Amino acid sequence: MKRVVITGIGAITPIGNNIEEYSKALKEGRSGADYITHFDATKFKSTFACEVKNFNGDEIFGRKEARKMDMFSQYGMVSTEEAIQDSGIDLDAVDLDRVGVIWGSGIGGLRSLEEQIEINSDYDKDPRYNPFMIPKMIVDIVPGQIAIRYGLRGINYGTVSACASSSHAIINAVDNIRLGRADVIISGGSEAAVTRVGIGGFSGMKALSNRNDDPKTASRPFDLDRDGFVLGEGSGTVILEDLEHARKRGAKIYAEVLGGGMTDDAYHITAPHPDGRGAANVMRNALQESKVNTSEIDYINVHGTSTPLGDVAEVKAILEIFKSDAYRLNISSTKSMTGHLLGASGAIEAIACMIGMQEGFVPPTINHFTDDPDIDAQLNLTFNEAQDRKIETVLCNTFGFGGHNTSFVLRKF
Repeated sequence: MKRVVITGIGAITPIGNNIEEYSKALKEGRSGADYITHFDATKFKSTFACEVKNFNGDEIFGRKEARKMDMFSQYGMVSTEEAIQDSGIDLDAVDLDRVGVIWGSGIGGLRSLEEQIEINSDYDKDPRYNPFMIPKMIVDIVPGQIAIRYGLRGINYGTVSACASSSHAIINAVDNIRLGRADVIISGGSEAAVTRVGIGGFSGMKALSNRNDDPKTASRPFDLDRDGFVLGEGSGTVILEDLEHARKRGAKIYAEVLGGGMTDDAYHITAPHPDGRGAANVMRNALQESKVNTSEIDYINVHGTSTPLGDVAEVKAILEIFKSDAYRLNISSTKSMTGHLLGASGAIEAIACMIGMQEGFVPPTINHFTDDPDIDAQLNLTFNEAQDRKIETVLCNTFGFGGHNTSFVLRKF
């Protein structure tokens, strides 16, 4: 079987607009949460989010081109440019028929759809829909935009599985390279749902934290007083490559993707199975496909959204699969810093794992104040401060509404 490695990474997140900034913030344990600036949120139950800061698409793309792209596309294009540069790949020297893009987003161009509904809300007036509305909105436009920008003629599509979308994209990309359908696949995910509809919708279903008096401590995975997640936005890109293809061009290699799992809870549209059944199954499948024992995992980057039900269920699943080995590894939720990037979560969290591998530290779960008696206090949940550790092998968990579960194993190369 072909081996698949990661040769480039790029990110734009609420705690850093490139890999260098993101890495520094992860090590410092910095929160990206603050009061919303994208729109007036003062009348909403939740008035804060983890927004990308200091981003101006007009300056990056030019006003004319920027107006053709929703913000989730702009984020995806920026992180992909960084990843391609980081990989050192010379696109003029490779077969572009064998370079593909598989990209994940749970929601896509929500703001673009929202704007057009606002403009055309008066049905007595002539409709004035933007001709770019549909291509700005659809989830699969980002892989299309990336392919057009770089002339990539290989496999190309989008994955949609709520918050598991970019993890599904990465696993699909690995499978397609293993099957010989491509030599290189650009993968990852992007999201830009900090909009009136995004905040209103998630708040209406009581998924968001309402800690409006102290946004920076609102995302508190595993804490007794957690009250929901903090919505985030941004993008993460990984360059996946056939190992031999990477070696031939002398590429630096961050990690090998050993294998992945994909399951469903088959339980509820938004709530996890209370015993973590689907989460346990997906971790078991990922470890089996990777041919990795639980004793070999150094760190689990958990889904850990800071919801009352989800955090407990995931810990139950980890204990079921890892048993005594659960107490010797590190576990952390980087969502405590970035917020929940929905469909982009898996990509930026995998990148956080690789940063930790390279620099020898485990990113923390910040904002822990009070132990939850339903969560085993003997587990090392990496509370509040990064911990120095040599990391060789990690497990990345991402789950989504609809019961979608993904998990994959990365090993330092």
